[in-house]
Amino acid sequence: MSAQEIQDDREPEFARPGEATVAPRTKLPQHESLPETAKQIVDDETMLDGNSRLNLATFVGTWMDDQARQVYEAAFDKNMIDKDEYPQTAAIEDRCWHMLADLWNAPDAEASIGTSTIGSSEACMLAGLAFKRRWQHARRAEGKDVSKPNLVMSSAVQVCWEKFCNYFDVEPRLVPISEDHKTLDGHDLQRYVDENTIGVVAIMGVTYTGMYEPVAQIAKALDDIQTATGLDIPIHVDGASGAMIAPFLQPDLEWDFRLERVHSISTSGHKYGLVYPGLGWVVWRDKKWLPDDLVFQVSYLGGSMPTFALNFSRPGAQVLLQYYVFLRLGFDGFRTVQQEAQDTALFLSGGIAKIGAFDLWNDGSDIPVFAWRLKAGHTQNWNLYHLQDRLRMKGWLVPAYPMPDDLTDLTVQRIVVRNGLSRDLAAELLADIETETAYLDGLESPMPVEAQHPAFHH
Repeated sequence: MSAQEIQDDREPEFARPGEATVAPRTKLPQHESLPETAKQIVDDETMLDGNSRLNLATFVGTWMDDQARQVYEAAFDKNMIDKDEYPQTAAIEDRCWHMLADLWNAPDAEASIGTSTIGSSEACMLAGLAFKRRWQHARRAEGKDVSKPNLVMSSAVQVCWEKFCNYFDVEPRLVPISEDHKTLDGHDLQRYVDENTIGVVAIMGVTYTGMYEPVAQIAKALDDIQTATGLDIPIHVDGASGAMIAPFLQPDLEWDFRLERVHSISTSGHKYGLVYPGLGWVVWRDKKWLPDDLVFQVSYLGGSMPTFALNFSRPGAQVLLQYYVFLRLGFDGFRTVQQEAQDTALFLSGGIAKIGAFDLWNDGSDIPVFAWRLKAGHTQNWNLYHLQDRLRMKGWLVPAYPMPDDLTDLTVQRIVVRNGLSRDLAAELLADIETETAYLDGLESPMPVEAQHPAFHH
């Protein structure tokens, strides 16, 4: 270290070079800085971010206990792909998806197959690729064209499925939701499927509202279609959130591998799996539903290993966090945590329903997520974007946004209740919603609507 750098270290913290100047934005600095200086600049700039626990827009976990943080800190350098160097981490990954296969009622968990992913978006894309490849193999075996695959799903589907169709040349067939059909429920499904349909996506926890799509009802509609046409179309359950809620809170609901037509299920470990981002899982009910030619055998750092993923190097620490949470909570602990989240959601939705300005779209009795709209004719002076902005001024991020195609004239606001939103904190939120609604109702003239935009809500 130079004499100048030693002198810099003794200077008052915010008078040091680097902190006494504007940090570069688009160009690598010419010279190094003290680690304390670099850290302080990063800390200062990220201080402008919101408080993650007050972010009720995101499904992604924002709280874990101190022991989980220690597990993470001890393993953040582990590369999940390097199974030769980290065989125990690889074994723990296998344990986790086998546990999920059992949780989701796979007929034979040992005969299932699965993998961890960076998040549920990657998991969905892997499931979609398995659908497409199986369909291609079957079509080629019959000497038929394979150039026009399509995938059927709700218009309220998460954007990752639109990405899948775009990236992998699959036609998306979006079944519009409506006031009468708030989710994909099998209604008119025969109008959307044909011999080029690689599968149907059912969502356990629609992103826009948190509602479950009735998987058994969708499967029954596909059974009827097969009887009438011979088309045998599988289901993938996008259980990003609900796959870690339904087994604990709605154990009698048939949505999982109890339905033979369900070939694969995905979930987010970093949502209601209660792990920090980013971690996802995908499991197939049987190895036969994952085509062998999608699995690569790679030689890496002295070993040969199978890999099926869009990413290669990726962190192993989150997998260990998932195992920690499984061990820490067990079935009973998960049920307790998820029940408290749902009770808090019902507490909030019940309070919002009493305000008088709003109508609930749903109440949070599926996953602990619910949405509401401004009551028709209530006011011309403000809208939900104004309430969104008023709450943001108090630190809360409660997004307002338009519903999907065929309902785009309907704006809703949504709350996601996650582990870490205590009942006391929820009471503060409800009080703020009541206060800001009363403030907006007291306006004598309309609020401006220029430059309004939806908040992030996926």
